Amino acid sequence: MDLRARMAELAKIGKTEAPVVSVYLDTRWSDEHQRDRVRIFLKNEIAKARDARSRRAAPADLEWIEFAGGELVSQAAAPDARGVALFACESAGLREVLRFRTPFVDSFAVDDTPFLAPLTAAVQQTLATLVAFVDSESARLMHVTREGLGEEVALATDMPGHHSRGEWVLFAQSRYERHIREHRGRHFAAVAESLGQLIEAQGVERIVLAGEPKNVSALRRELPPRIAAHIVGDVSAARHEPSSVIVGRAVELISHLDASGDVPAVDAVLTEAAKSRQAVAGVDETVEAVNRGAVRRLYVLRGVRAPASDCLGCGALFPGVAEECRLCGKALQAIDLGESLVRRVLAAGGTVETVELHQRLAAVGGVAALLRYPL
Repeated sequence: MDLRARMAELAKIGKTEAPVVSVYLDTRWSDEHQRDRVRIFLKNEIAKARDARSRRAAPADLEWIEFAGGELVSQAAAPDARGVALFACESAGLREVLRFRTPFVDSFAVDDTPFLAPLTAAVQQTLATLVAFVDSESARLMHVTREGLGEEVALATDMPGHHSRGEWVLFAQSRYERHIREHRGRHFAAVAESLGQLIEAQGVERIVLAGEPKNVSALRRELPPRIAAHIVGDVSAARHEPSSVIVGRAVELISHLDASGDVPAVDAVLTEAAKSRQAVAGVDETVEAVNRGAVRRLYVLRGVRAPASDCLGCGALFPGVAEECRLCGKALQAIDLGESLVRRVLAAGGTVETVELHQRLAAVGGVAALLRYPL
């Protein structure tokens, strides 16, 4: 599934006969206490949703959430996922379970449209990633998906046979074996060639190297600059360790890098907003750009909360609380600013970057954007 495309489709869901139920769960089951935590959370939130006086969820939607949540807690479904998102709206034909390798903060929302802010943050961590474990005689190339460990291929100087589960696996194996035949004994060079061909064929954006430092260094020396440019770091690993354990370390590294990498990107967009009209910063300017469909990439501070108003007539968005649209005179409804900006940018084909910490961004209201065209 193209997760960005699916997220854009969810963002386009308008007001339906019944509201949408959106649930995010931390499903890292380290012990029974963790399962009880989620079980109690779901029980309490579903009970509150059933007793709600406004924006009342359809009973069938809550029953499905209860069933799907029970399947997760009992580990009858998605036992290896660390985070799960559930969306339900019978009137929109929506019944969706999305599994992730990264956890969510438990949350439960009933609203006219899907709650997508946590999903945008998770998508940032699903760039096409490959973990390359290497030792002196073998290698494992592991594809990291949004759910965790995907397909992998084992490479060795003495290959007993193919055990392919996909075309990219066979492709990588054949490149490695051809190089070994032509250059007997050059194991690290063969791994490098196989890795390079795989990057071009599969559109890999990030590589994490794994293994003992001496073996990782030996592989690095064989990588041409075009491949080395994709490497974001390395983690320690041993041949006897399961691939899922090695990928788990790589995911932790990537999560840390994603959080720390926000600062220079946001600094750049704030600087651009100060000197040109190719970017905007601050609530009023960003809302105006979103209303015009001009946002290419939205930067929003995690947890930013501010009141806003949505026109029931023309659909315009306004900061703050008001009763009447100044454009068409129709009634306005109160909404959350951050979530509305995220949903509108995604629906218009833009991208959203959730920023963990940034003092300058917080000082201007927690939002900024790069534009498709100057305003």
